[in-house]
Amino acid sequence: MPIPTFLLAAALLALTCFHATAASDPSLLQDFCVVDKMSKVRINGFPCKDAKDVVADEFFFSGLHLAGNTSNKQGFAVTPVNVAQIAGLNTMGISLVRIDYAPYGLNPPHTHPRATEILTVLEGSLYVGFVTSNPDNKLFTKVLNKGDVFVFPEGLIHFQFNYGTNSAVAHAALSSQNPGVIAVANTVFGSKPSISDDILARAFQVDKQNIDRIQAQF
Repeated sequence: MPIPTFLLAAALLALTCFHATAASDPSLLQDFCVVDKMSKVRINGFPCKDAKDVVADEFFFSGLHLAGNTSNKQGFAVTPVNVAQIAGLNTMGISLVRIDYAPYGLNPPHTHPRATEILTVLEGSLYVGFVTSNPDNKLFTKVLNKGDVFVFPEGLIHFQFNYGTNSAVAHAALSSQNPGVIAVANTVFGSKPSISDDILARAFQVDKQNIDRIQAQF
């Protein structure tokens, strides 16, 4: 007997909702779930402390007005505000960062495996971009000025570059309490133990001496 159209539509909607939910942080089943830092339980996320023991400071962070230290090789600094800094963000599915860029500072190509990012420029100008997945590997770029906003889709490699002679500052919100970050160069060339230079030489189609020189930087 054929399946009624409305039942088929309902099944497809349920399947779509399941996949959408599975791809994001867990949803709240109560007003909040402040991290219980004393618990030894390990779950996908963090266990909740008793609501009667929760205080306002567990939903609070101070410090985004302070510039990060950009005196490093890349000339950038990230100040995170995720569940590690605000215990009350647990299960909320959101976090925030401040990013400081020295003149010609670069937030190098990286991905957030668990979050989409929306970035707002507060000071200066940035050249930003992301690359789509295989097989297209299409590059989308934009020059952003103060007040401009740009979105980096979840899991895609992206970057920000301060091409100006003045410092730049941005805030970014991410759709996970703990979005994670995978810096491409650090991951590939700075893994411990190192990925074989034979493998990397073949992957990047260069000789092993070049790979060894790059790995020495990490």
